[in-house]
Amino acid sequence: MDMDSARLVVLQTLTQATSQDTAGLKPAEEQLKQWETQPGFYSVLLNIFNNHMLDVNVRWLAVLYFKNGIDRYWRRVAPHSLSEEEKTSLRAGLITNFNEPVNQIATQIAVLIAKVARLDCPRQWPELIPILMESVKGQDGLQQHRALLTFYHVTKTLASKRLAQDRRLFEDLASGIYSFACSLWSHHTDCFLQQIYASDEAAALSSLERTLLSLKVLRKLTVHGFQTPQMECILWFIICQFDKCIRPLLIMKGGIDFENLLDFLDYHPVAFISLIQQSLEFAVSYLFTHVGEGVTFERFTVQCMNLIKMILQNHTYKPAKNIEDSKPESLEAHNIKTAFFTHPTLTEIGRRLVSHYFLLTEEELALWEEDPEGFAVEETGGDSWKYSLRPCTEVLFLDLFHKFSQTMTPVLLEMVQNLQVYNAVGLAAYDLFDNVDFDEWFKNQLLGELQVSHHRYKLIRRRVIWLIGQWISVKFKSDLRPLLYETRILNSNDLKDVFRYLESIFGLLFQLLQQVTECDTKMQVLHVISCVIERVHIQIRPYVGCLVQYLPLLWKQSEDHNMLRCAILTTLIHLVQGLGSESKNLYPFLLPVIQLSTDVSQSPHVYLMEDGLELWLVTLENSPAITPELLRIFPNMSALLELTSENMRTCFQIINAYIYLSATDFLQNYAEALCRSFCHLLKDITNEGQVQVLKVVEIALKVSPILGAHMFQPLLPAVLRGVVDGERYPVVMSTYLGITGRVLLQNSSFFSSLLTQMASECNQGIDQLLGNVIEMWVDRMDNITQPERRKLSSLALLSLLPSDNSVIQDKFCGIVNICVEALHDVMTEDSDTGTSRDCMLMSNFEEPKLSEDEEPPTEQDKRKKLLALEDPVHSVSLQQFVYEKLKAQQALMGDQAFGVLMETVDTEIVRQLQEFLRGL
Repeated sequence: MDMDSARLVVLQTLTQATSQDTAGLKPAEEQLKQWETQPGFYSVLLNIFNNHMLDVNVRWLAVLYFKNGIDRYWRRVAPHSLSEEEKTSLRAGLITNFNEPVNQIATQIAVLIAKVARLDCPRQWPELIPILMESVKGQDGLQQHRALLTFYHVTKTLASKRLAQDRRLFEDLASGIYSFACSLWSHHTDCFLQQIYASDEAAALSSLERTLLSLKVLRKLTVHGFQTPQMECILWFIICQFDKCIRPLLIMKGGIDFENLLDFLDYHPVAFISLIQQSLEFAVSYLFTHVGEGVTFERFTVQCMNLIKMILQNHTYKPAKNIEDSKPESLEAHNIKTAFFTHPTLTEIGRRLVSHYFLLTEEELALWEEDPEGFAVEETGGDSWKYSLRPCTEVLFLDLFHKFSQTMTPVLLEMVQNLQVYNAVGLAAYDLFDNVDFDEWFKNQLLGELQVSHHRYKLIRRRVIWLIGQWISVKFKSDLRPLLYETRILNSNDLKDVFRYLESIFGLLFQLLQQVTECDTKMQVLHVISCVIERVHIQIRPYVGCLVQYLPLLWKQSEDHNMLRCAILTTLIHLVQGLGSESKNLYPFLLPVIQLSTDVSQSPHVYLMEDGLELWLVTLENSPAITPELLRIFPNMSALLELTSENMRTCFQIINAYIYLSATDFLQNYAEALCRSFCHLLKDITNEGQVQVLKVVEIALKVSPILGAHMFQPLLPAVLRGVVDGERYPVVMSTYLGITGRVLLQNSSFFSSLLTQMASECNQGIDQLLGNVIEMWVDRMDNITQPERRKLSSLALLSLLPSDNSVIQDKFCGIVNICVEALHDVMTEDSDTGTSRDCMLMSNFEEPKLSEDEEPPTEQDKRKKLLALEDPVHSVSLQQFVYEKLKAQQALMGDQAFGVLMETVDTEIVRQLQEFLRGL
């Protein structure tokens, strides 16, 4: 097919793919996918998106397919990679004309060119940078902007490469074009200033955009293009240029970008030392003096504050504890900072931060009146201080207060007396511990303000409540807490107080949850409800009826709000833990929620899976008995196990919980499929992952020795083979021996059939194989660190006795050695009777006595305890078992032959054994 025909067919398919006709959309997408690997396809796409007469949506889609093709097929080593001839032609076509009229497409083309440059520049594409440099000098405004946009994206992409060779190439590029980039920025800045002073706003905006693109190029070159930057003079020239044009830039509301300076400080702190003084003077003058009045805007203010903060916090600028051990550059920077932040400067900064930047603006107060919930959901936490004014202001205040507390404390205390600056005192609570009598302040001032009910006073009430929350964990008498609770504020470690007001607190929280409408607010209320339930455990049971009825409705209403659903899941987790076995009444709502949250075929699982798995686990742990509905959600697990994600551990805990809950029902329904999943997993999993898989098998054998061995039979030959081969990872070997011990001790006929099967496969005698198992078991006992498994190994090996098998008698010495080691592990002296006893024995089941802040045992804890009572490890005395087995061996062989057998054991071991068995 010739180029024109191919172009026409591709154009028709792209047009179909952008249409609203769903019947034609899918075939078109399939066809385009097939063409991705066809020679000439990307040349046709280039031809289409360079044709400005065609539909914008079609051209946009052509660019996207081209861009995706670079990621998949441009590298020479990629399957179906493009030919070198076609790539040469494409590279030439991409930089022929910088005249794209549509902004969004122009940006995509610039990104596309940068992707190719990342792979091919400079070796296969040496002409790219010279053509860009030539194009940005052109007189045509559109061509100049598009070339500059591409220049920026190429520079940004090349700067992001981190291999040493790539960094050297970028440094070569930077040294060659840096002066050009500086002159480019200077030229566009001058044009911008001329147009501003001529009141040509449209032209000024256009020049401003070019100025910022030029500056972004400079930023990448400066920060990433020099190993030991010597750019201080050039950079300070840029700052001075800023200072020259700062007011017109600020008047334009958006023309200044300090990212260049901030990046330089972040990446090259030593080179930045000579700029500290000027940078601080510049930022402080615009933020805290009359210079910035009327011209500063939020982004500029935030960046100036970040500049001060980064200078204060930079570790390079901090001297060592012993000043004499400091590096010279650290001392220099420290001295500059100390000299700059004088008492008058700090006093003025502190006063302006508190009295100006901390105040709520008219816009914020209006928002509070119009949308209280929107106002309450403040952007805090994480990196919000880097971008948002209020958190940025508070973080800077804290940094200054920590660094210069002696100077700033008196300033703040004076303002407390005169202005009641609650925000500042709350932020600095820990630093003001010894300077503020908060208890008196609470009784004499704050409590009264909380009781003023006028709606115009809500700003003060809200800030006072927040302030108390800040101070309550710092300095607040416990006998004042009842007063605090009566104002319906919760934040205490004293559970007696919490219980006293629990009904009131929970009722009010539930009312609030119903009244608010914003998702973020509902999430915050649910978080507090979860905290209350978590703190009071089962004491919450009388008060959750309304919440239990409301949550299904809230879940249904939040179908399009996955983060709110995550909050509901977290609340349900704590609710199930608080309700314990009573949570079974929630199953009609709870189980469909778990089903949806953990179903990887449903799109919400991306958000809900982690919390959904945790809810699944606590539901099983607190379930009093298995139900068909609980069993029916397990099929979700096979797909989850295929993900091999960070949630794998929780998945194994869920499987174990099912086994503890009802091994028979669970294993008969799902063990076969689970065994297949495990066999697949074990082929490609870490050692820790192997242990988690094998622990499931071990638990199944512990709970149900006969059924467990039968259901997981396909996995067991590999376990026994691992024992014989002497698996080299101790934790894995320990688990192998735990499984082998369970089978040998509690299902000996299955162990015999397993040996027979392996002997046949290995063409080896059964006795020889058994001898190898025992020998390796004895040799690797030190791999086993858990006392339960060490005792289990002793019981299992002892279960081979009495025996007239020569192989077992040949290994008798090793078996006795293991038994004596285990006796040392488990035997303790009873202080009441003065006799020794097996400390791992459990005789009865008693409900533990719990303190107020201890969680009661879950239903699964009770199941484990009952299981332990039947487990040989906890029901059989090792001392008695050793004695009985040795007596039986003696009776089988006769005294003389048994004496000869005992002589194979070291005399010291025999002496210790006799000591343990004395009195039996």
